[in-house]
Amino acid sequence: MWHRFNLSRFFLAVVLTIVSFGSGILGFMWIEKFTLAEAFYMTMITISTVGFGELHPMSPDGRLFVSIYIFFNLLVVAYLVSVLTTYIFDGELRNLFQMLRTDQEIRNVSNHIIVCGFGRNGSKAYHELHDGGAQVVIVEQSEALLKSTVDSLGGKILAVFGDATTDETLLAAGIARARALITALPKDADNVFVTLTARELNPGIKIIARASLKTSEAKLLRAGADSVVMPDEIGGSHMANLVIRPEVIRFLDMISGLGPNKLRLEELRPDEMRPEWRGRSIRELDIRSRTGATVIGLKHRDGELLVSPSADTIPQPGDVMLFLGTDEQIASLVRQFQA
Repeated sequence: MWHRFNLSRFFLAVVLTIVSFGSGILGFMWIEKFTLAEAFYMTMITISTVGFGELHPMSPDGRLFVSIYIFFNLLVVAYLVSVLTTYIFDGELRNLFQMLRTDQEIRNVSNHIIVCGFGRNGSKAYHELHDGGAQVVIVEQSEALLKSTVDSLGGKILAVFGDATTDETLLAAGIARARALITALPKDADNVFVTLTARELNPGIKIIARASLKTSEAKLLRAGADSVVMPDEIGGSHMANLVIRPEVIRFLDMISGLGPNKLRLEELRPDEMRPEWRGRSIRELDIRSRTGATVIGLKHRDGELLVSPSADTIPQPGDVMLFLGTDEQIASLVRQFQA
């Protein structure tokens, strides 16, 4: 908790203040033989530097102790003031209350997606998910990156500051109630730890992991990842295909939302459709004429994937229909067919 809320400096300042106060009382009682009340009084006026007189004439050892004690307290007070100034005037206190409010909001979120790491891959995944209407919680260890992200997005994000490899941080992100997790940390070893931890805390969660090395792919799959993505390998293949089959890649860019004319892929299960559309063939659904979207695939519940299924095919419960279209066409599809 101290690390997540960045309270380590404040905690250290409080500990130093308590140690300073206690050492003053003990020093006056041991060296000058003051009572507890007298030692408390002398410690208070020494720390506060109000300049009141001594209760009793002090011995040479007592004066030496007070001289060293005053110098030590000047350092403690200077550090305490700097910490309080940071929290009050530099926005640390505001950030603390913001994190507490965010934690409360996350407790009320379920069926969401957790993105661990907000670098290039993590930020891209977040924007794609957010644009698709998904509820997303970010986990990021870099305080500076998290602050810049919150500022750039207007503070309208759910984010947890902490180490994604620890149980506490993932629990704070609502791992037990999440439906999927994307771990896009820079180090493959950290992604393995996140995968292991997430799978242990939520055995039914879907985990997508990033890998830099080919040797890490098998480790991530053994750790519990459902899918492993290697951005460097995908990037190299993409560049090669731009030379060999450029028009295919431009079409894929449109599907990925990278081109000027964006297309969108969507999936819909027959049991999610309105009752009047269930049990009909693809021909009878006439989705292209009704919405403009195209049925490009059908995945049977047994795992078989049909590309461009026959118009006479009747989707069954447990199947998944795959569609391609513009945002407007997909929106029309969802509006007309989804229950």
